[in-house]
Amino acid sequence: MIFTAENILLIGSILIFSSILISKTGYRFGIPTLLLFLLVGMLFGSDGLGLEFDSAKDAQFIGMIALSIILFTGGMDTKIKDIKPVMAQGMLLSTVGVLLTTFLTGAFIYWLSGYRDMNIAMPGMTCILLAATMSSTDSASVFNLLRSQKMNLKENLKPMLELESGSNDPMAYMLTIALIQVIASGTEFSVLNVVKDILVQFTVGGVMGYAFGRFAVWLINKINLSNSSLYPILLLSFVFITFTSTDMLHGNGYLAVYILGVVVGNARLVFRKEINTFMNGLTWFFQIVMFLSLGLLVNPREMLDVSVSALLIGLFMIIVARPLSVGLCLMPFRKMSLKAKCFVSWVGLRGAVPIIFATYPVVAEIPGSKIIFNIVFFITLISLIFQGMTIASVARWLNLDLPQEKEGNEFGVEIPEEIDSQLTDVTLTAEMLQDGNRLMDMHISKGTLVMLVKRGKEFIIPNGRMELKVGDKLLYISENKKEDNANHISDAN
Repeated sequence: MIFTAENILLIGSILIFSSILISKTGYRFGIPTLLLFLLVGMLFGSDGLGLEFDSAKDAQFIGMIALSIILFTGGMDTKIKDIKPVMAQGMLLSTVGVLLTTFLTGAFIYWLSGYRDMNIAMPGMTCILLAATMSSTDSASVFNLLRSQKMNLKENLKPMLELESGSNDPMAYMLTIALIQVIASGTEFSVLNVVKDILVQFTVGGVMGYAFGRFAVWLINKINLSNSSLYPILLLSFVFITFTSTDMLHGNGYLAVYILGVVVGNARLVFRKEINTFMNGLTWFFQIVMFLSLGLLVNPREMLDVSVSALLIGLFMIIVARPLSVGLCLMPFRKMSLKAKCFVSWVGLRGAVPIIFATYPVVAEIPGSKIIFNIVFFITLISLIFQGMTIASVARWLNLDLPQEKEGNEFGVEIPEEIDSQLTDVTLTAEMLQDGNRLMDMHISKGTLVMLVKRGKEFIIPNGRMELKVGDKLLYISENKKEDNANHISDAN
């Protein structure tokens, strides 16, 4: 097929359309949507329907854009008050945990490569490089699974896992790049140089992310654009400016955009609803495009040659490397239960990030890079199938799941963030109406106004003389966010 702009657009649209339809079916059976996107790409690829896509460089570029947006959006959804109690645990897992996983897995791969039947004979440094590409949990997969399944977990596990997945990609990235440089140049591996590079990248990335975040919040709140649709686009430009400028200063761009998201997400922001809607939609779009392109890039037949060794490496990471690194990192935190540590060990998801990192050796033409890519892809499939499909079940089995916290209200009404007030709904009981069934008889605290009444499918604008019934839902606005909602409309009437 001769590719033109028109048929590229057609094929791309068909791929996205097919992915969305299949994901709807897969969701019913508890199959991670991101896994389905990968499989759709493989189905349409060279060993499937024959669509040729063999540019690791293009896939890498797509992945860079997608990861920047995914990490930023993940950062925006991360609340500082939630991650404060687990900051130490999350940072240890994202740094020391990545290093431990790398060297434990690298040692196992080196031992395994000594067997001719494994078809993965490679030098020790290349073994560590392979391990480094897979050493971080995948932010796209973790964010997607925890939020799509609406999981609420005990012991602050959800914010800790999201913090780890959002902040450990930079460590894996730096290790991967450092090892590629060592192998390509033929120089000796210097721990001191790697530590130095890590400190520089983390420092520059952290400072740039915070600085651009504060500037972005100030500008968005002050610029007063005539069209509200331009605000999310303005913020999107900040994401890429932050990433590229940080990279130019030899900092870690992925860490910078994650911190940018955290700063912006925890600040008071005009048009937050429009921004969130735009960024969430864009995140889903690039997740689909990224997983599709990675699925197209792989040749499934080539994976068969390394399937046995990849399976053994994947099982080692799931059963040995990840639990051991988590156990060592979380050993100082004695208040954390063994069940919680076991769950953290299980949520060591591999996804798009390891595959993208595996394209770097291919682009750099490192000997054995094709083997690295195929092994990483195979292990990603294993992780998404075995771990991704069982996260909710494991949480329930370990008795770590909690009822999902209620978000928003049943009326679907929202108010601008800059208004220092909140909307809450309450369902009337017989006890609440025992002193009178009119609105004026209700014990409503000062600063609270009942805006709407929902009776069945009917919406009613209330007045003081309106007669209320048991089961009516009241939507009220209160001026004090810090006041407990239960005090606004008393149930002790």
